[in-house]
Amino acid sequence: MIASVNGRVAAVSPDGAVVEVGGVGLAVQCTPGTIARLQVGQSARLATSLVVREDSLTLYGFADDDERQLFELLQTANGVGPRLAQAVLAIHPPREVRRAVSMADVKALMQVPGIGKKGAERLILELRDRLGSTTTDTSLDGPAAGGLAAVTPVAPWRDQLTAALVGLGWSTREADTALAQLAPVADAQIVETGSVEVAVLLRQALQLLGRA
Repeated sequence: MIASVNGRVAAVSPDGAVVEVGGVGLAVQCTPGTIARLQVGQSARLATSLVVREDSLTLYGFADDDERQLFELLQTANGVGPRLAQAVLAIHPPREVRRAVSMADVKALMQVPGIGKKGAERLILELRDRLGSTTTDTSLDGPAAGGLAAVTPVAPWRDQLTAALVGLGWSTREADTALAQLAPVADAQIVETGSVEVAVLLRQALQLLGRA
């Protein structure tokens, strides 16, 4: 199993990145939140999970080991494959996934494309005793040891979010529309914590644009 990759980011696409390791470019499937933290030409470490099928080998990448472990644990539930597990983490950070399962929050899980009411109820039933406590999960609260550092706040959050959305294939006009709707959310984050979680805003922007 390939547990992690560490190297220069050679390319970034809407659904993943290419990381050069020992002269070999490895294609890694990532969530939008992880992609937003990668910059072409810079070094990065991704926790990874290799999914083997009869006709394919797919490497999935994550910001930290906790996110990867949750990705693998989600797949132990009936009917959950790697793509659906990745979709869950694209919409919710690990802490929110654990909270939704432990609190039987069906509506939160139904926000994930591909999960209906019955699927959410099945996830809760099968994983409630296996996901662990929400109090020990610090994913997306800050850089994990050995994981990706949070996006450096060199540019304002609006510029970071616009660049991420355009890089994922949305137009500047569509990005501006999403930013206008998310401005109150960002302002509230600044008041509460003094900073803006760009990865969280990116997930919300993708939800808004997906419904448009």
